[in-house]
Amino acid sequence: MDDPFLELSAATARYTHGAPRAFSFGDDGRLLWFLRSTGPTDACDGLWALDTTTGAETLLADPRALSTQGSTGPGELPLAERRLRERTRLVAAGIGSFALSGDGRRAAFALRGRLYEVAYPDAGDAGDAGGPREVPAAGPAWDPRPNADGSRTAYVADDALYVTPGGRVSPDDGARWGVAEFVAAEELGRSRGHWWSPDGVTLLAARVDESALRRRWFTDPEHPELPAEDFAYPEAGGPNADVALWVLRPDGGRVRLDWDAAAHPYVSDAGWESAEEILLTVQDRLQREVLLLGADPVTGRTRELSRTTHPLWVDPLPGTPGRLPDGRMLTAADTPGGTARALAVDGRLLTGDGLQVRRVAGFHRDRLLIEAGGQDPAGQRVLLIDPATGEVTPVADGPGVHSVQASAGVLLLTSADADGIRRTVRAPDGRECTPGDLSEPLPYRVVPVLERVTEHGLPTALVLPRGHVPGTRLPVLVDGYGGPCAQDVSAEPRRWQHRQWWADQGFAVVTVDNRGTAHVSPAHTHAVHGGFSRVVLDDQVAALRALGARHRDLDLTRVGIRGWSFGGYLSALAVLRRPDVFHAAAAGAAPTDFRHYDTAYTERYLGLPRERPEAYARDSLIADAPGLRRPLLLITGLADDNVHPSHTLRLSRALTDAGRPHRLLALPGVTHMTPGGTREKVMTQELAFFRAELRR
Repeated sequence: MDDPFLELSAATARYTHGAPRAFSFGDDGRLLWFLRSTGPTDACDGLWALDTTTGAETLLADPRALSTQGSTGPGELPLAERRLRERTRLVAAGIGSFALSGDGRRAAFALRGRLYEVAYPDAGDAGDAGGPREVPAAGPAWDPRPNADGSRTAYVADDALYVTPGGRVSPDDGARWGVAEFVAAEELGRSRGHWWSPDGVTLLAARVDESALRRRWFTDPEHPELPAEDFAYPEAGGPNADVALWVLRPDGGRVRLDWDAAAHPYVSDAGWESAEEILLTVQDRLQREVLLLGADPVTGRTRELSRTTHPLWVDPLPGTPGRLPDGRMLTAADTPGGTARALAVDGRLLTGDGLQVRRVAGFHRDRLLIEAGGQDPAGQRVLLIDPATGEVTPVADGPGVHSVQASAGVLLLTSADADGIRRTVRAPDGRECTPGDLSEPLPYRVVPVLERVTEHGLPTALVLPRGHVPGTRLPVLVDGYGGPCAQDVSAEPRRWQHRQWWADQGFAVVTVDNRGTAHVSPAHTHAVHGGFSRVVLDDQVAALRALGARHRDLDLTRVGIRGWSFGGYLSALAVLRRPDVFHAAAAGAAPTDFRHYDTAYTERYLGLPRERPEAYARDSLIADAPGLRRPLLLITGLADDNVHPSHTLRLSRALTDAGRPHRLLALPGVTHMTPGGTREKVMTQELAFFRAELRR
């Protein structure tokens, strides 16, 4: 690459290697377990625990010491785990995840298909002194989860659910057991498929039947000697996986949880509330109705505890729906007019227009612990809310983005702003300690110019070259995502590092959170119902012109646009439909026709294809191909199982058939995440493209 910034970015996985992650409290808040590598260029994460009473850290599992093959590369992972890592956007090698026993003093993890258990050194078992021990498994194991006291561990191998000690507990019926199907992990926020009962004896397990789904195939053109790989994909308008929840008893007995799965096929959450009750959250296909159900594990019968509805779709709010300690129901709600995302208790609004609630993190000191935005959507606060009165008490509310985890009165607070990312463990008595961060310091201190523009109050950001001389005209590079469920304009500092690099190449970098994006207001988010293309593109154009009027150094006669995934769709859309505004585009992993994207995401916004064919036709880019008259660089990873490369290839074929010149960059073996420094290598080609096409 021959660029120091890009080389360092690639080597450090965008400044994340060496940073602690995947935090989980155990032993009533005394232990904070986490994953971390040994430094900024080490991709191999080990398992650590921090004693919150002393601040001392202990390395409990070093993947290199456990390796007998001398490699920690992702290619050695079981296929199912590799796909789950893609769903959860996990790029680190080594130990990808772990799960704690109910007492929080033991952990289980998988390493390249091998199963391990480890206890904190003072857990009291004489056999634990030697560190992690390998546990025999029936096959390449993944997603291991210990029971309450760590005496048994459930895991998945070859799509079957096993327990050790013991054996296979799921029937051999052709279905996948103990796993999350594609839409649950990619779109609904559920990445697991089995749960221990509180007594550590009985399992709740998901049964996933994908036999009705279409298959998608990949071949690696670099290795024609290898067979093709296929997987089941739920395409918009087509069948979904048939998902059921079963209680698996140790005596071999099984009970299926009974709810109207035809009306509410999506299971977005599940787990044991007590030995006598299971809670599950289910949704209808268009996600306009979210039910919290209580289930009897003996009979399988369910009863409705709460119902959340919306005429367009219910926007997910992590931590809801749920039950408060006094038995009342906590649900998400919108304030009148869609001004704010709010909380409701038994249907009564608890919060008002002044808060945009983003997550319920649990209970702390008998009050709800939440993360919320305010008037400035770029920031986020941590607050306590009295569930009886709605009284708000700040926990972390200075400038920046603050988030929290809690257990037994202990808080882990993470604060991010232009000066970096800081993590603090705060005990009930006020003592504090800090998990060690061995990551590379961020190269740039970036303070983007944040403004709200147009009659819609769109959040925007402008990053100029360091040392920019006012009066110097700059070509503009629009760099963003623009799609639902995401927010670009945020005070979180890592997202501005690469935009500063682009600015330093001589561009004014503009980012716009058009309507449809997250965390501004429900009305802002719901504006894309029934169609993406018009609202998203109109807002980008209006915001760009408003910024050009305010900042005269922006040369709107030279505007490029780049993006990945929905951002790639937006980029191609921009040059195809508004060539008067956008003069060149680099479109990566673009879903060019949403009829071929997944059910849960697409139907939430566009409806069912058979009922709204005009919406799908309007948002497809294929018919626009003959009108291309601006330079377009199409980029796709040929191993992308999220936005299949066929999306890009179909558009390229349509452009070729129409005689429209364009460029195509196809990346063998590259997935949607573009790991291993691929994104930085692509950036060098994008830079050459924009320099040539925008004449700078």
